[in-house]
Amino acid sequence: MTLFVENVGIMRNGFVWQEDGAKRLAALIYTLAGKKIDAEAIKEAHRMIKSEVGVFSTFRGNLSIYVAAALSLTEQPKQILSDTLRVYGLLKEQGFWASDYLVVAAFEIASKEVDHNNIIRRTKAFYEEMKANHRFHIGQDDYIFAVMLALSDMEPHAGANKMKQLFLRIKSEFSRFIGKSSLLTLSQMLVLGGSTEDCIHNLLRLNKVLHNRKIRLDRTYTLPSLGVLGILNVDNNTLADEMVEARDFLRNQKGLGYFSVTTQELLLYVASLVTYTYATDNENNLLRANLATSVTNLIIAQQVAIIVAISAASSANVAASS
Repeated sequence: MTLFVENVGIMRNGFVWQEDGAKRLAALIYTLAGKKIDAEAIKEAHRMIKSEVGVFSTFRGNLSIYVAAALSLTEQPKQILSDTLRVYGLLKEQGFWASDYLVVAAFEIASKEVDHNNIIRRTKAFYEEMKANHRFHIGQDDYIFAVMLALSDMEPHAGANKMKQLFLRIKSEFSRFIGKSSLLTLSQMLVLGGSTEDCIHNLLRLNKVLHNRKIRLDRTYTLPSLGVLGILNVDNNTLADEMVEARDFLRNQKGLGYFSVTTQELLLYVASLVTYTYATDNENNLLRANLATSVTNLIIAQQVAIIVAISAASSANVAASS
């Protein structure tokens, strides 16, 4: 937790003009890598991005500093950026719309040692399958999840059908005021985590325990993180206590107070940090399900929830000022 606070401070002071949520997300990915922010490396990656794209490119959007931070953590940032730009173009040729989400989706493919063309084809297949099942609930934020699913060993049709079954299963369990898009994201999280019926029951029990601690993850942007926490093979009371302790600690730190970060966004960081602590504890076998993908990809999937939250906040701010 202390490393995250330190990294938030470095990003806040060193990148004054960048989007606040993206800076905090950059601080998170450095923290999960166990590293202190390398401001110069991030600035160099940011300069490299700007030198390769036009003024109005989506690569210069609200998430640009997050992408720069992600690039700076790779061993070959220049090559990865080149591959990201190429993959981005190929994804657009497949019918995906230009957006911050597509930039991150392209990076996730380009940064992996996989057959990029094959993953692009699988991404398209997953997205089309999800669109067929959830036409009114799917959007550009689902691009990244389509990539995460494509990087797994699941077959698109079977994976999408399992997602649909989970969506219908959990729809009746949560408030009608929660958007269907959030329920879909939770379903995507559970599919990525190789969820079982036991996982569903556990996340519902965990939700009640968290309620008793006055932590509400059953909200629009935090609901997906509830799914990931439910996959952990950790006592629910222990998890809830960890969440409360982490929340209270972070809330009292500079740059993470009530006037800086919303409750939902703060809880997303708390959930990510707590999840990472337990999910990477391989000695204790702290996962309930047989993961369909790696723990790393599941942690990245949690970051998607943060990306959606800060992107929505940015859009709301723009609308309010216009």
